[in-house]
Amino acid sequence: MTLSRRHLLGGLVAAPVATLASPTLLQAASHSAAETAAPQLPVAYHSFQIGSAKVTALLDGHFLLNISQINGFDQAEADAVLDGTFYRIKDDQMSLPVNGYLVEQGEAVTLIDAGTADLFGPILGGLEAALRAAGRAPEEITSVVVTHLHPDHIGGLLKGDGTARFPNAEIIVGQGEYDFWHDDAVYAGVPQDSRGFFDIARAAVAPYQDRLKMFEGEADVMNGLRSVPLPGHTPGHCGFLLETGAAPLLIWGDLIHSTALQFARPDWTLAFDMDPEQTVKSRTMMLDRAASEGLLVTGMHLDFPGLGRVERDGDAYGFDQAPWQFSL
Repeated sequence: MTLSRRHLLGGLVAAPVATLASPTLLQAASHSAAETAAPQLPVAYHSFQIGSAKVTALLDGHFLLNISQINGFDQAEADAVLDGTFYRIKDDQMSLPVNGYLVEQGEAVTLIDAGTADLFGPILGGLEAALRAAGRAPEEITSVVVTHLHPDHIGGLLKGDGTARFPNAEIIVGQGEYDFWHDDAVYAGVPQDSRGFFDIARAAVAPYQDRLKMFEGEADVMNGLRSVPLPGHTPGHCGFLLETGAAPLLIWGDLIHSTALQFARPDWTLAFDMDPEQTVKSRTMMLDRAASEGLLVTGMHLDFPGLGRVERDGDAYGFDQAPWQFSL
């Protein structure tokens, strides 16, 4: 049976899974969209060269994060972190981007995460338009590599009718991540009206069943691209290290959601982090490594185009955003 987008959307909004999010990302996005008159979704992409690879950041849109969704949030500490910056908390909300990344190497045209499509309303869903503006059509994508199976990363795998948006692409996903969302025992333990995340994850990859490629742990998932396990946000959440003859680029998925707050307060997690303690462990381990090795990093919720390096700042960290015109 093919589930309709409306059915999946309704299932996610109805009642969130307690261990996933409360309230959900989708609720926050839908709420903000409803209060915005005729929102204008920008078409934004930005390309840069990393060795032999052309990398293009694709903006899917923005959602509004309520500070009540930040575990450990303290207003006075947040004010101190944001003082002197352009970041603002308005009406107890902050705007966070959703990005995807196109990697082109020879005949390989790889998309890393697929955005939200129409799951989050009119303030998101711009990834396909950005992809086309960057000169590529969905039919040209040869692989879609998935950091994890949350709806803002895999919603764009489907067209509105539930068929594959990328008809010629294989889907590359971690075995542990896939197994969790497809575990019938786990699914059975979730309240009937709170299974939207699972339904979306299952439906999004269903049209690709004959071209799914799984990997486990740290593995070479394709030429020049190696998985980096970063569990906590979800059981199989991971990043990908792109090594193409230049300094490596780490595309770290959802290691950081708020550029403004979480470098300074890496212990602050979000309601969407399924295992907050493990999330902090993965985050601090990776931030330490990135700072020590001088890794170039980017991520799905870093401020677009989300490219820079991690710096140590006492017991915390900072983010050195790369100049707009960048190549390596």
